[in-house]
Amino acid sequence: MTTAAAGSPRTYQVRTYGCQMNVHDSERISGLLEQAGYVRAAEADEQPDVVVFNTCAVRENADNRLYGNLGHLRPVKDKHPGMQIAVGGCLAQKDRGDIVRKAPWVDVVFGTHNIGSLPVLLERARHNTAAEVEILESLDVFPSTLPTRRESTYAGWVSISVGCNNTCTFCIVPSLRGKEKDRRPGDILSEVRALVDEGVLEVTLLGQNVNSYGVEFGDRYAFGKLLRACGDIEGLERVRFTSPHPKDFTDDVIAAMAETPNVCHSLHMPLQSGSDDVLRAMRRSYRSEKYLGIIEKVRAAMPDAAITTDIIVGFPGETDADFEKTLDVVREARFSSAFTFQYSKRPGTPAATMDGQLPKQVVQERYERLIATVEEITWAENRKLVGETVEVLVAVGEGRKDERTGRLSGRARDGRLVHFDAGSLAGQIRPGDIVHTTVTYAAPHHLNADGEPLSHRRTRAGDAAEAGRSPRTPGVLLGLPTIGAPAAVPAPTGGCAAH
Repeated sequence: MTTAAAGSPRTYQVRTYGCQMNVHDSERISGLLEQAGYVRAAEADEQPDVVVFNTCAVRENADNRLYGNLGHLRPVKDKHPGMQIAVGGCLAQKDRGDIVRKAPWVDVVFGTHNIGSLPVLLERARHNTAAEVEILESLDVFPSTLPTRRESTYAGWVSISVGCNNTCTFCIVPSLRGKEKDRRPGDILSEVRALVDEGVLEVTLLGQNVNSYGVEFGDRYAFGKLLRACGDIEGLERVRFTSPHPKDFTDDVIAAMAETPNVCHSLHMPLQSGSDDVLRAMRRSYRSEKYLGIIEKVRAAMPDAAITTDIIVGFPGETDADFEKTLDVVREARFSSAFTFQYSKRPGTPAATMDGQLPKQVVQERYERLIATVEEITWAENRKLVGETVEVLVAVGEGRKDERTGRLSGRARDGRLVHFDAGSLAGQIRPGDIVHTTVTYAAPHHLNADGEPLSHRRTRAGDAAEAGRSPRTPGVLLGLPTIGAPAAVPAPTGGCAAH
């Protein structure tokens, strides 16, 4: 017996962990599999024919989470011969053959540099009834040339570069994603136009270090030029980008943000620490004065800018005085939101073997103080918006309590989350539509707008959502296999395949 009924296409499911880059890579994995003849499994399907784990090696306990989930799938696979399990992403790049050694029921392991190989590897593993492990040390084809199944009708990710040339001591990404590789501007803009042609209103430009874009072809002003070029694309209403590095943040980018109408006045710029000593130990090549100077320039050019950040607490050697300096920068910067992390060791990073590893209880206490300080500031900043009119791009999945509260949710132009009452327009507003409404209440992490919306604009993205269409951007496929109804795979009789 196989998991796919005779004559029916094989089904797949992608499970994603990690950053926006991983989320976008999963869109490519879905696009590749559908181009090869697979069909996405229903959410309630507990036994798809192919399960792909797109992993992260940065988050804490990433490997425990993966192997725990693989363990849960083992009895499912035992009961459904022909089911295949693939593991890709950063953890696969790092652990390589160890994954099959620890979980011999895995069929395919592929890395961050060869996403496009997945359909071939699945077919080869099925034909040979043996695990296929293929990890490349460098990019074989730029991922954006691959077909992509977009998850949103109204917002799309567009990679402008992959890899990173920085050497932050806490980060393993450069060794897993490789050196920075930049796409040509024309290719990027073509992908953006293709998304807009599908009805997408908002594009987020992605890179491990997005504002160093152009380093590969020697143009340090390339990123600002790219933002301005996005402003010339008719129908593109919002442009965002993530994540820039303070060391590469130049005045021409601030000018491009301020002067290009569809570039949102929102900036996510990681701080990591407010202590110059800790920044030096992290090998972050800027200091707190430079960081705050950038924020001052951004606010001078765009007083309404919402600035968000990343902060790590408890880096090896961090003293009480170092931590207080981080709190000082947080208070001065007035962030609208912050992603806060407790430092944890990442095998393979220099920081993992540094002296001065801090006790968990010290890190926890500092973390709680940081959270309290951040929330006090974000709440105060959000309260300033009560009574203001905001433009909301209606979203899916942003408001977990929407069904109970009767609200809809979406993002304002500055990136803030807004829960709003549809009022007399209830039932008419779709994901992807644009609503103008007035803020009536502020919380630390969101805004509420409980009055009648001031306006509602139906959009092509809303039409696509209503019709159940997902944008798809084609890629360049060179000989990828397609599949039909596969031949029956014999039930395993022993050895590794039985585990």
